[in-house]
Amino acid sequence: GVINSRILGMRLETSSKPAITTDKGIIQVTEESNVELRFYGLQMQPGTWSIIRFTEHGDDGEDSDSNFNRTCSDFTKDFTIRNHMNVSNQGTSGVIRMSIKPLRKSEPFKEYGLCVKHSPEGKWYLLGEKDGRLRVVEEKKSMLPMWLQVILIALLLALSGMFSGLNLGLMALDPMELRIVQSCGTEKEKKYARKIEPIRRKGNYLLCSLLLGNVLVNTTLTILLDDLIGSGLGAVVASTIGIVIFGEIVPQALCSRHGLAVGANTIVLTKFFMLVTLPLSLPISKLLDCVLGQEIGTVYNREKLVEMLKVTEPYNDLVKEELNMIQGALELRTKTVEDVMTPLSNCFMIHSDAVLDFNTMSEIMESGYTRIPVFEDERSNIVDILYVKDLALVDPEDHTPMSTITKFYNHPLHFVFNDTKLDAMLEEFKKGKSHLAIVQKVNNEGEGDPFYEVLGLVTLEDVIEEIIKSEILDESDMYTDNRTRIKVAPNKNKRDFSAFKQESESKVKISPQLLLAAHRFLATEVNLFCPTQVSEKVLLRILKHPDVIQDVKFNDSDKRAAQHFLYQRGKPVDYFILILQGRVEVEAGNENMKFETGPFSFYGVMALTSPSIEFRSPSHLSGLNRSVSLNCTERSDSLSVSGSNSQLNSALPPQYIPDFYVRALTDVQYVKITRSQYQNGLVASRLDSTPQSPESGHTRLEMPEAPAAPEPTENGPDETTSLLNEQNCVPRHSNHSTHTESTI
Repeated sequence: GVINSRILGMRLETSSKPAITTDKGIIQVTEESNVELRFYGLQMQPGTWSIIRFTEHGDDGEDSDSNFNRTCSDFTKDFTIRNHMNVSNQGTSGVIRMSIKPLRKSEPFKEYGLCVKHSPEGKWYLLGEKDGRLRVVEEKKSMLPMWLQVILIALLLALSGMFSGLNLGLMALDPMELRIVQSCGTEKEKKYARKIEPIRRKGNYLLCSLLLGNVLVNTTLTILLDDLIGSGLGAVVASTIGIVIFGEIVPQALCSRHGLAVGANTIVLTKFFMLVTLPLSLPISKLLDCVLGQEIGTVYNREKLVEMLKVTEPYNDLVKEELNMIQGALELRTKTVEDVMTPLSNCFMIHSDAVLDFNTMSEIMESGYTRIPVFEDERSNIVDILYVKDLALVDPEDHTPMSTITKFYNHPLHFVFNDTKLDAMLEEFKKGKSHLAIVQKVNNEGEGDPFYEVLGLVTLEDVIEEIIKSEILDESDMYTDNRTRIKVAPNKNKRDFSAFKQESESKVKISPQLLLAAHRFLATEVNLFCPTQVSEKVLLRILKHPDVIQDVKFNDSDKRAAQHFLYQRGKPVDYFILILQGRVEVEAGNENMKFETGPFSFYGVMALTSPSIEFRSPSHLSGLNRSVSLNCTERSDSLSVSGSNSQLNSALPPQYIPDFYVRALTDVQYVKITRSQYQNGLVASRLDSTPQSPESGHTRLEMPEAPAAPEPTENGPDETTSLLNEQNCVPRHSNHSTHTESTI
């Protein structure tokens, strides 16, 4: 039955050691292994194992059927076949167990061919070319014990992670940052920085050492994994996964946040590897130093510093105000005075012709500014600077001209161009010349020569506000920002200076010099106001009356407006005018002759007198007073000041009707004295010159036969030379003159 069995092929079933079937169909097994081979054929029985043998396969390829007797003549003894075959039920396959003996030391592998006996003659045949081929290879042994390999692989993974982490952590700490940490870090950070800084200075040497160590560790790890796993593909996959997770991701994530601490704690190991890799890493680092130059580190310019502060704002310990100040100081050089100045249209300024009376000084005080530009003609023509402290010795009642104060102190003007940087402007302010500058630019637009155009004002406060990025408000500020013009909240404690204002102050302000000139002109050139008619003291009171000094604002768009006419032909008037400033046009006569006049021309003298009462000379006044002399005991009440005023005012003389026109051609300031004011002045002058009886409280009018000249020592010179002293205007006589003054 065994003779009738026929073997057609075999395949590898199991093996105690690594075994494979190659792509060419050759079964490859390892020496000193126990394998199970499944044979395929016909009429197979448990004893079929006896017709199966293996012979050594020659290198010459003599494995054809024609030479099978020679090939299978010698059976190998390298295999030990078990004396039994496990046959399938159909008898088409069976499994044989056999043991493979070790190869000789000089043989890395050896090939065998399958020989079968299936002929009645009992001859052995070599089974095909590839189907019966069996290869025995040398058993691959590990370089190191497995336990040691596992330890080394874990250590290499740790070193790979350390090199990778230090490469990121140490190289990210540039020398400049380490110096900063040594100066302003915590105690631990200072300690760590002092350890790292010496080796970090050798940047390229450190980099080469870390990279060489990392590459060496990773390649060694792959070799050990290949030896441990026994498969090249498996070693590549395992080393890739291990290096990426434990050698790159985890250590770099750790060192990116704690690189200073990790680098300081591993400094000894880093120095050791720098020493180990010195023969290779030092020459490379020297070459890099020559090619790339010295490593300076990260240096931030102004823009980068500002942006870094903005980006790190949520994480640093700076409060918003500190951050604003730092940003403002860094941006100071990038901004110009034109960015922070107050435009000229919004500046508080004073005309050079202004008079420092109560209203003007109150306006200055209420503005809250300490330095006020003074301009001539137009606001862009700034000629002086007024300091509020300059007004310390100025009496509002003196009506001192603005030009007098500015010329006396003569503060220098500080002009700057609109493109001046704020840092340069701050340096100028620090020199102490002035804390206010006038911003100008060269205007070369249009035809004509270029000229300087004033744009606005800039102060030290504007520059400081730009540094601190906030507005500085004091109790007198009206706006939070001069550029946005946002008003501050109403100040309940705002000072009201009206309590110091005198009610009798003139509505139209003129200089004391002009007032003195008007006084002297009326007293010397107009007979009705000569000292024999109206005393100089009373005339000064009349001129200081609130309604006596008036003005006309000329309107160019309507030159013949009603307010421009001081007199109109055929229109009754009861006042006298004296032109102080400006020019007027007079149209008179049937021929309507026109001519222009200027300051110190006067009109309407006849309006102050009437046909029934003529005040021509003191003799007429004396005769009139004699004819109406009053008895002190019978008609004393009618001699009082109020009685005299009521008599003069109750007699309604014919009104004066001019036969000419007087029209303003420019802005005009003029003196306007009404008939009632003039007549009250006459009465006040008589009362001042009439002595009072010591036996009676009533007034007596004793007029001399001849006109009496005024005593120069009492009224004339003292009044004239002390116009700036208000005390000279206060009456020194009885209550009668005081009452009369109130009615003027």
